[in-house]
Amino acid sequence: MARIEPALPPYSPEVAQRLEAMMPPGVPPIALFRTFVRNLSMATAMGPWGGYELSKRLSITMRDREIIIDRTCARCRCEYEWGIHIAFFADRVELTSEQVTSITHGNAGDPCWPEERDRLLIEAADSLHDCADLTDDLWFRLRQHFGDEQLLDLLMLAGWYHAISYTANGARVEPEPGAPRFLDFAVLSK
Repeated sequence: MARIEPALPPYSPEVAQRLEAMMPPGVPPIALFRTFVRNLSMATAMGPWGGYELSKRLSITMRDREIIIDRTCARCRCEYEWGIHIAFFADRVELTSEQVTSITHGNAGDPCWPEERDRLLIEAADSLHDCADLTDDLWFRLRQHFGDEQLLDLLMLAGWYHAISYTANGARVEPEPGAPRFLDFAVLSK
């Protein structure tokens, strides 16, 4: 049960405007955004940064972005935000069912990750989650694939989705209807 009830229509003009700015045209606002607007000043302040993190201005590819977001949310046990991103982006960035299972329950060494770049992103998300840092070895390996601008975006993206996860988890935002759940990608016993 939600600890903070998401706003429901009819919305005040200010809330309606903020929610409209947070969603793609014609898409109803998700529960997380309707929760954020319970603190309209906060939701307004988050808008430009959140918009940047999901925009084409981000220097990493959409696939890179989604691997970092999905792994970060899975490690934070934020089923809500993980489910939103799997539902809207996994197919677009060509994540296979095996890769979604691995992002959720596995690790960078799983055989479904043939590309070193993908494995490094998972390792980076794990290291940032576990240690709030990257080892020198991991940094060196990341530098083989990413420039300064991309590495800064990667670091901030992981941190941003920790904040999103903390908020969604702490406020107990309930999953969106029809959104995937962790168990939908459970590891099958052999």
